[in-house]
Amino acid sequence: MPSLPSRVPLSPSAVVFALRAAGCVFAEDEAELILATARNPEEAAAMVERRTAGLPLEQVLGWAEFHGLRIAVEPGVFVPRRRTEFLVDQALAQAPDATVVVDLCCGSGALGAAMAAALGRVSAAVRADGVEVHAADIDPAAVRCARRNLAAFGGRAHVGDLYDALPAGLRGRVGVLMANVPYVPTAEVALLPPEARDHEPPAALDGGADGLDVLRRVAAEAPAWLAPGGCLLTETSERQAPAAVREFDRAGLTTRVAASEERAAHVVIGVRPWARPGGRA
Repeated sequence: MPSLPSRVPLSPSAVVFALRAAGCVFAEDEAELILATARNPEEAAAMVERRTAGLPLEQVLGWAEFHGLRIAVEPGVFVPRRRTEFLVDQALAQAPDATVVVDLCCGSGALGAAMAAALGRVSAAVRADGVEVHAADIDPAAVRCARRNLAAFGGRAHVGDLYDALPAGLRGRVGVLMANVPYVPTAEVALLPPEARDHEPPAALDGGADGLDVLRRVAAEAPAWLAPGGCLLTETSERQAPAAVREFDRAGLTTRVAASEERAAHVVIGVRPWARPGGRA
């Protein structure tokens, strides 16, 4: 990249030139964000250097915008995608009065924070009991990041493999269970943009041979953790949605798919049925 001065204010045009030369498609927008975030010229120059080296913009900035929040994002942590805001919207529509929320495969904890913020506003207005939010991830770096993002909402983040990470007391109590599982088929991970492939943890991307390995595990155990009427939501691709629905159905959930053409997002939603007379679901 062109050399940038580090002891004098960087001009927007110089930053745009450096970003564009590195192949950044939205160079003007990125330059504006970098210059607004950097606290001094030295930091701005360092941020431009990291971005032109290929790091995701959000990891360079230290934050990502998600569902109206500024989510802290650390190096090596999965960056929340804007399309996943659709999953949060669907969760809020499905369970607007949820009091217990779990964010599995949480990464930065963006989904849990977004739900906590939205449900917390409802809670403050109509409820005194508040919203209980838990997040879990197998990656300790992601959990550290999630703890930062959930702290303002009193949420908790746990390290471990899916449900093994959660407090046992949550079994049968969860109103909303969000699982933004990795769903890229193993053979297609190499085809991802370098920003994801080279700078995000493989465990957050690789979903196994057909991309549904983690989804199957999440769906199979979900009924034991969901409250009656509670819902499981997960993002998947349009191609994978029919197979994902079968996994939800196999687990005994009442299932549907929601899609957003605008965001190119597909969310599978499964609801644990209410118990029938006699105590059987």
